[in-house]
Amino acid sequence: MSDPKLPVTVAIPVRNEERGLAACLERLKRFEQVVVIDSNSTDRTCDIARAHGADVLQFHWNGRFPKKRNWFLRAHTPATPWVLFLDADELVDEAFCDELVATLPNTEHDGFWLTYDNWFMGRRLRHGTPNRKLALFRVGAGEYERIDEDRWSNLDMEIHEHPILAGSVGVVRTRIDHRDDRGLAHWKARHAEYAAWEARRALKLRADGNAPTVGRQATKYRVLDRRWLPAAYFLDGYVRRGGFLDGWPGLCHAWLKARYFAEIGRMLRRGV
Repeated sequence: MSDPKLPVTVAIPVRNEERGLAACLERLKRFEQVVVIDSNSTDRTCDIARAHGADVLQFHWNGRFPKKRNWFLRAHTPATPWVLFLDADELVDEAFCDELVATLPNTEHDGFWLTYDNWFMGRRLRHGTPNRKLALFRVGAGEYERIDEDRWSNLDMEIHEHPILAGSVGVVRTRIDHRDDRGLAHWKARHAEYAAWEARRALKLRADGNAPTVGRQATKYRVLDRRWLPAAYFLDGYVRRGGFLDGWPGLCHAWLKARYFAEIGRMLRRGV
């Protein structure tokens, strides 16, 4: 008799992800349901998803709230007790699934922080600033924070928005592989769009007299325009957290992330 499925719906927002989607989906056989939320892909993304047994939904964004993840939670509420949001270049393993088997049945938490091993310039970054996301939570316990943007960008998925949950949050220790192998040009272009979005969000928060409700986010948005932030971020990740131990890729990653925060600061100081 096969082991029971994990009572989790894995939701994967995508657009033109034929390059890595199959590897992601092949790791998800132990989950009760897998849903691929597409945005009008023009490649083989949807064919690959269906071939691996995933349900495929089409999302058409109007430039405003809700974006892809909140739309899924509202319009296609999972029937499982838990939902896990993965990107197409994120790979779970058996140890991750085993930890969920041991943790989820008896937990009092409403969500869990997940930690990711970034692959950058073809190498796993084992040091530096950790990459964490609150991407696993109980269905109905909350949703991603509402940000009433008006076509700030083409980002139709929640990237920097965080889930706001009713209860406590725990930590899953087993790490997830984040294998972004689309090259430096793609990385830079994507982060340029992220930077513009973050600057616009910070300006709106200040205009409205509001602040993010997630603790780390609140700290971040207080200091985004400080000129010392890029250097502080670089020194913390590259020196204090040992990013230098990852060699040349570690240096490049720390330097590019520092430049990312420098660009946000420049846009904020000039009002974008």
